[in-house]
Amino acid sequence: MSGVTLEGARERRVRTGGIELCVAELGDPSWPTVVLVHGYPDSKEVWSRVASRLSDRFHVVLYDVRGHGRSTAPQPLRGGFTLEKLTDDFLAVADAVSPDRPVHLVGHDWGSVQGWEFTTVRRTKGRIASFTSMSGPSLDHFGHWIDSRIKRPTPRRVGQLLGQGAKSWYVYALHTPVLPELAWRGPLGKTWPRLLERAERVPGDGYPTSSLPTDAAHGAWLYRDNIRPRLRRPRKDAYAHAPVQLITPLGDAFLSERLYDELEQWVPQLTRRTLQARHWIPRSRPDQLASWISDFVTSVEGGRPQAVTLGGKYADRFGGQLVLVTGAGSGIGRATAYAFAESGARVIAVDRDTESAARTAEMSRLLGSPAAWAETVDVSDEQAMEKLAAKVAAEYGVVDVLVNNAGIGLGGSFFDTSPEDWKKVLDVNLWGVIHGCRLFGRQMAERGQGGHIVNTASAAAYQPSKALPAYSTSKAAVLMLSECLRAELAGQGIGVSAICPGLVNTNITSTARFAGVDADEEKRRQKRSARLYGLRNYPPEKVADAILRAVVRNEAVVPVTPEAHGARLLSRVAPRALRAIARLEPPL
Repeated sequence: MSGVTLEGARERRVRTGGIELCVAELGDPSWPTVVLVHGYPDSKEVWSRVASRLSDRFHVVLYDVRGHGRSTAPQPLRGGFTLEKLTDDFLAVADAVSPDRPVHLVGHDWGSVQGWEFTTVRRTKGRIASFTSMSGPSLDHFGHWIDSRIKRPTPRRVGQLLGQGAKSWYVYALHTPVLPELAWRGPLGKTWPRLLERAERVPGDGYPTSSLPTDAAHGAWLYRDNIRPRLRRPRKDAYAHAPVQLITPLGDAFLSERLYDELEQWVPQLTRRTLQARHWIPRSRPDQLASWISDFVTSVEGGRPQAVTLGGKYADRFGGQLVLVTGAGSGIGRATAYAFAESGARVIAVDRDTESAARTAEMSRLLGSPAAWAETVDVSDEQAMEKLAAKVAAEYGVVDVLVNNAGIGLGGSFFDTSPEDWKKVLDVNLWGVIHGCRLFGRQMAERGQGGHIVNTASAAAYQPSKALPAYSTSKAAVLMLSECLRAELAGQGIGVSAICPGLVNTNITSTARFAGVDADEEKRRQKRSARLYGLRNYPPEKVADAILRAVVRNEAVVPVTPEAHGARLLSRVAPRALRAIARLEPPL
């Protein structure tokens, strides 16, 4: 990895406590000031991607923490990195860059640990307008979290304590004398950027390396000067005096999300966000971070700090994300669009019926989506899908979640199903999914910031049926496509889920076609199927909830409805039984 500079940044030196801090600024100083504080063993350049995305709306300030980057180190090192002295540094920077207005603070890793200190000590009150924390707890809150589990142990609490203890192995290593310094100045310092790229899936360019060994050696004193004293005697008055936004990467190898279980008692105004990512999210997820930081700062500036925990079921996960749903004009697609809207996502409702798509978009806005749009397209039309993908990228951005849901039904025996019937079913049910995955999935992959693809298959994908050969074949292909794509995209942080509903009460039965029969008989069978599905009465909203849950948990294959679960189990442990059921199946 090569070194990086913050393009267009203005630099200044700020003197404080016998050291000089290197401070970089982007954006108009008259705009609200956002101060980004880096972690260990980084320098301010770790924020370069986030800073550039914020600088068109905010006055963005970054500084190298003492002993890192181009800031000087205290002498002696021991005792020079206490949270009290780091608070002095922050106040010196804030006074220099925004003397008349409080700043919005953002911290990652040790920058977040510092941020919690700044946001909970009395002498900074009035200087911080908001705080966004990621991947770094308050040491005081952490100390109380440990104490509560030691004094009131339960199996669950002991498990949490042991789990975090295992994740904190590096903390013990950094307390050993001399060894960390030797490791960083030796092989670890040389291989660290490559290790970070492989383990964390962060972009391979732009990580600063020139000062890394020295920065990391100095930064060991962050741990030595602060961890033991604070965990042994945590402050009892560590209450936040500003609104806090907590962003928790669910794949963090160093910190358990359980650390924040009792955070509300310390933070009166708390907004929670979760992200399917690993530890170094300033590098791996800059678009999402910039969006959430921007929304939070704007809400605080407007006197209305958000309370995301009061929103939809998954508001902490999907708030502000861009979600595209095909077949969104009715049934499962419409219910899914509504569920994402209630969780605060921006929704693109796609359907071949213009009016139905428009109604879904309008209702999505009423349900809580900050923005919702309707697009008309036939998913089987390759050129139309290509135009849609280009328009979405240009006007709305790269989608974070793609739901390929559009589909049609077809019943009838194999020999009654004509080549034209096969083509219609495969064009929509299979090729529509292929077009979506190829076009929008490629955009996700090229952005390099993860995402998720959901493909609606069916229990028919693994349950043979002599009455649905074409439909079942198309859905089995979707299931296998999803499995293959999941394997290919796993290394890029993009999840793929196949949703397999059973009998769900949607209007697909009233629009399904039946091969080998005349129009009157087809209408009769449509009515009979609709009546059967209506009696089953499994609502599409439950499928939508399963879709959101699948994205949150990154599930591979998700049967929905009891019969779908039963068929999935039989397909794996007793496939002969499924074949026997198929032979006994009555005609439609």
